[in-house]
Amino acid sequence: MVIEHKKIAIVGGGPGGLTLARLLQMKGADVKVYERDVHKNVRVQGATLDLHEESGLEALRRAGLMEGFTANYRPDAGKLKILDRDFKVYLDEHSLLNSHSEDRPEIDRAPLRKILLESLQPDTVVWDSHFISMEKKDNGWLLHCKNNKSYYADLVIGADGARSKIRPYLTGIQPIYSGVTMVEGNIANAEVNAPEIFKWVNGGKIFALDESKSLLLSIKGDGTLTFYTGCNADENWVRESGIDFSKREQVFEWFKNEFHTWDERWDELFESENVVIIPRPQYHYPLNQGWETQPDLTLLGDAAHVMPPYAGEGVNMAMQDAFELAECLTDQKFNTMKEALEQYEKNMLTRASEMTAATLDNTNLMHAEGAVDHLLKMFSGEH
Repeated sequence: MVIEHKKIAIVGGGPGGLTLARLLQMKGADVKVYERDVHKNVRVQGATLDLHEESGLEALRRAGLMEGFTANYRPDAGKLKILDRDFKVYLDEHSLLNSHSEDRPEIDRAPLRKILLESLQPDTVVWDSHFISMEKKDNGWLLHCKNNKSYYADLVIGADGARSKIRPYLTGIQPIYSGVTMVEGNIANAEVNAPEIFKWVNGGKIFALDESKSLLLSIKGDGTLTFYTGCNADENWVRESGIDFSKREQVFEWFKNEFHTWDERWDELFESENVVIIPRPQYHYPLNQGWETQPDLTLLGDAAHVMPPYAGEGVNMAMQDAFELAECLTDQKFNTMKEALEQYEKNMLTRASEMTAATLDNTNLMHAEGAVDHLLKMFSGEH
């Protein structure tokens, strides 16, 4: 196989990078994962992940990790309520025998990461390795990290997310603003710090849609409530708004103004001192993006094809990238790494284009008038 006797560097220890490392090690490859987190116990942010049959779950099956997933997934975490601004309920999957969520089981990021990490050989992940730059050396690359160390690899795979530092070495294609900016909040111990909304979420998810705005909420296994506001906004709104997003009071003032027609019960999201807030403008790459395949460098996940989260495809795409890339790199039919990477990138970019288009449709649908009706029709199969 084309990676025999080759050193492989995966930059980024998210689900995509770790899945790839596991699959390649199963084939005997020499793999290291360079991760900027200082150690494995760093708190993992973000909402729960719903894994899809043909992508995220398929990756875990191929990696031999379904037993760990089954032991850690949360059966009710995907149960959805669809509300409007006044808490009127249009769909409540908690009261249904069969629900949309059962096809997409949920797991928190932290246990998923733990399952993947524990499947790797000791010392596969090089912690505290914040990538700075790399340069060509011999037939591969010399990677430089903030820990004042450098590492050689014959093949580098950028799995380092939406702000990938590896991507510019492969392509100069820039992301496109989607028109929607989210404000993410995480409330620790939400049962105490946001008790009313905690009860409404009921261990699952809420999509509240109205007036071309969205509020998405979910509960993690540790009791943290994660929420995302979504609004149509100018690309530079975060910078030009004058809001200091580290100051809860300033963000709360913005929320009360922007969502002033929404029921006051939503204010509970910003009333606790225990909320951590991050603004997130949403980007995607052109549907027709492409680049010349290199023999020693490629991308997976958000580094290759970032997109808004309104179809729940991000982690699933990354994990599918991982198993398709592993398959190409270990397939005996390819004579060179470039041939293998060419096949992977062709398939990956085609799939990413289709999924980005579908995600943008969802993004527009959820931030347009009549969003609740559109969403209900989509769930009933009318869209």
